[in-house]
Amino acid sequence: MPCTTSSPISFLLCALCVVCGSFRTFGRAQEPQRPVPTAVWAPKPAQPPAYPPGQKPWTKLADLKAAHKGDADWHQVIVDDGRLTGEYVAAAPGAKVARRLHPDTREWFAVVEGEVKVEIEGQAPFTATRGSLVNIPRQTIYALETIGDKPSLRFHVNVTHAKTLFPRDSQERPSQAAPAGAAWVPATLNRTAGQYDQFNQPHLNIHEAASKNEKYTGGRFVRDDKSEMLVIYGYEKNLPPLDPNDKGHFHAESAEFWLVFTGQIRYAFEGQQPFIASEGDIVYVPAGTWHATRYTGTAPACRLSITEYVGNALLLEPRP
Repeated sequence: MPCTTSSPISFLLCALCVVCGSFRTFGRAQEPQRPVPTAVWAPKPAQPPAYPPGQKPWTKLADLKAAHKGDADWHQVIVDDGRLTGEYVAAAPGAKVARRLHPDTREWFAVVEGEVKVEIEGQAPFTATRGSLVNIPRQTIYALETIGDKPSLRFHVNVTHAKTLFPRDSQERPSQAAPAGAAWVPATLNRTAGQYDQFNQPHLNIHEAASKNEKYTGGRFVRDDKSEMLVIYGYEKNLPPLDPNDKGHFHAESAEFWLVFTGQIRYAFEGQQPFIASEGDIVYVPAGTWHATRYTGTAPACRLSITEYVGNALLLEPRP
């Protein structure tokens, strides 16, 4: 409504009311929308989709350790489906990851065992221990070192074929071999480092977070235009009774994989027998596959849910 009063003071008060009303309207417009349950027809493969070459539903950490028994340093790619890569890296005490950066992608990792000194450009150095998550933005220089008297074991995630750059601190080329078919050449990068926001933080330890908050349930730790990772933490005692017929949900576009970060998680996948994965295990399900997950046992449990699509849609079984 326009201000029609001729009094300067009245006009000023009227204008102020209009401005305040506009701010209230703007504030309401910025409030996040709540999801609206919508009945849809969704295309669902008639048969459970095949796993991409090299992928399997369940990789046990115990089997990886047995395969690398006696190796002080080892690494093994567990997930590489053409979009995201998940790799286990074991390092002996004193092993270092030289200063480096990724030009266009974010790298994050979870510490499963040991202690790692982390240096991220723009952040104070810190030590990551079992239960720690470390988030390194694109174009940000970082370095790692395994400290203490025990090896470290980390699970790293980045996009498939992510490129690595090394600061040109000297005329010597990097000691690390260049990717197949490539050679190290001098170049200049105009960059912006250390971009963190409400969904991305440098460091989180789930055990410390849970010890400070008895109602801790996790939350987003990684979210950008290429991937998303959600920490899901809790107890089976707080869940409804197990329904063996519950299909859970499926994703139309994106695969999903998990690192069991503590405790045990029950998985039920379409076309497979349910199984219980333990701390350090990696579990993978293709898009278009019903899957149901839940904490199991009396101890706290945590899974890291990793998807290729941000805000990945869940298609749920209709309920009466």
